Amino acid sequence: MSERTTHLLVDGENIDATLGGSVLGRRPHPEERPRWNRLIEHAEEMWDQPVNGLFFLAANDGMPMPFVQALLAMGYRAVPLRGEGKVVDLAIQRTAEALLDREDDVLLVSHDADFTPQMTALAETEGRRTGVIGFQEFMASSLRAVPGIEFHDLEYDVHAFTSTLPRIRIIEIDEFNPLDFI
Repeated sequence: MSERTTHLLVDGENIDATLGGSVLGRRPHPEERPRWNRLIEHAEEMWDQPVNGLFFLAANDGMPMPFVQALLAMGYRAVPLRGEGKVVDLAIQRTAEALLDREDDVLLVSHDADFTPQMTALAETEGRRTGVIGFQEFMASSLRAVPGIEFHDLEYDVHAFTSTLPRIRIIEIDEFNPLDFI
């Protein structure tokens, strides 16, 4: 492994909202939620370096201790936030801006266009690798337009789910399996 670090910035609320609202059309059952440990493993393997997994969550209604303990056991640092407005977005934006002064690489786990200015600035730094992980079909077009960012699908590339989600996606003909449809 290299001496560089990948900072994995997880917007769990955004992923959960997209999964429930856009993919499933309802609140996800526990077995339908991402296996967050697979995300850290994918990030480590992807760029062959240590990962600093930061999982940002709103804690205005108190600390969700069972979830926080599970995150800690998987190697994440939980970042519970309280305040007015979109505290998770604000914290991720500030973290991304602080990373401009470091040579480390950055992976954002979100679909949110609010992070486009920060991801653009990070991607413009020569030698830095940047990426976004989420559901490809729901990724903000402004994030997709940032040159130099790698995109990874949470289900198909990261394999963060234990069952197949009901998604419609464009299939490369070389990957097409008619048995998936009959």
